[in-house]
Order: sequence, then C-alpha cells, then structure tokens
Amino acid sequence: MEETKGEKIMMIDEDYQAVRKVLVDTLQQLEDKRNDTLEEVAQEFDRLTIAFGETAVSFARFVRDMKND
Repeated sequence: MEETKGEKIMMIDEDYQAVRKVLVDTLQQLEDKRNDTLEEVAQEFDRLTIAFGETAVSFARFVRDMKND
C-alpha cells in the first residue's frame, strides 16, 4: 500500500519533532554542564580570596556572570 502525500508530510513532521526534541534536550544538558563548570571555576576563585582579595572576588563575579539562566 502506497503512502499518500499527507501521510508522508505527517511522517516528516513527526521525524522533525523527534529530532528537534533530542537536539533541545542535548543543548539543555550542555548548557547545564557549562553552568556547573563555570560555578566550579568561580568557587575556586572564591577560595583564593585570602591570597588575592578583591581581585579574586571580581574574577569569581565575572565568571558567574558568564553563566546562562
């Protein structure tokens, strides 16, 4: 049995939606990982506050501002 044009379009749309969901989920995971990594870097700068004072605080703030909400 041959598919109609409407059925082909529906299959293409379903495939598109499935691929789009995978891409959106992957991008969200990457963004979460990026934010976690930036927070780890900022925490390391926080630990350097004793030695480097306000400079370390400024770097920590700068790194945290790089995170995406």
